Amino acid sequence: MHATIYHNPDCGTSRNTLAILRHAGIEPTVVEYLKTPPDRATLLRLLADAGLTPRQAVRQKGTPYQELGLDDPSVDDAAIVDAMLTHPILINRPFVVTERGTRLCRPSERVLEIIPPLPGPFTKEDGEIVGG
Repeated sequence: MHATIYHNPDCGTSRNTLAILRHAGIEPTVVEYLKTPPDRATLLRLLADAGLTPRQAVRQKGTPYQELGLDDPSVDDAAIVDAMLTHPILINRPFVVTERGTRLCRPSERVLEIIPPLPGPFTKEDGEIVGG
């Protein structure tokens, strides 16, 4: 199975998701989206395929979310997408794409919805066990 993960190695959820993929025997294409941000078409496709609005996929914690005024409910989707493209840290992570679908894997076990069953249990960084 082929997979692509839009990954931030500084994020525990993203690291766990990548580790789950590898535990499943999948060596994904890893896109460090802070270094290589998606273009508009790719970002819009990720959102649409995951069934999310830009507001549902914008990251608030540790980002310029509030200082950009994105917490104002009158800010429309186009403005949020523009902000995400200008400041990729605003894109929540990790997005994973497989032939079974696209998910924003928060929590990391959401990736289980779009990959084959795990060969055995997986232990996340915090000790939580998933799959089995």
